[in-house]
Amino acid sequence: MEILDIVDINGEIIGQAARNVAHGDNKLLHRVVHVLVFDDHGRLLLQKRSSNKDVAAGLWDTSVGGHIDQGETIEQALKRETKEELGITCFNPEFLYTYIHSNAFESELVYTYKCVYNGQVVFNPDEIDEVCYWEMDRLLEVLNDGSFSDNFIHELKLYNEYLCAT
Repeated sequence: MEILDIVDINGEIIGQAARNVAHGDNKLLHRVVHVLVFDDHGRLLLQKRSSNKDVAAGLWDTSVGGHIDQGETIEQALKRETKEELGITCFNPEFLYTYIHSNAFESELVYTYKCVYNGQVVFNPDEIDEVCYWEMDRLLEVLNDGSFSDNFIHELKLYNEYLCAT
């Protein structure tokens, strides 16, 4: 059984809960890590989540996204999730920002990083149906067509705000 640390809005651990409990109670804030993977042409790699997932099944989502397990550091989770989902082990992540994403199902404290990667991607078929690099202009054109997770839509809006502020 996967156990997640429950945190306050500052990321301080205040308890633990099983993943299936945290994913049914949006009052239980838990930590996740996201990595936005770009190539040298500025295209963003997205994953199409497996149709077997319990959250956002079959939808396009952030390049890498996953829970920070109980007792795990953000950096450990970042490396583990990137390797597990995309087979990427050699990359230089850059921290961007933290935010809270909440919906009727769950609440997450998200730590977002980005990296530039041009090597081979070997995605995990148990978690991902497909990966594709997207031109940012095209992505913004189709963002609200129903094929993207609500979390990714939130993430992309925050990323664009981040770019405008820097």
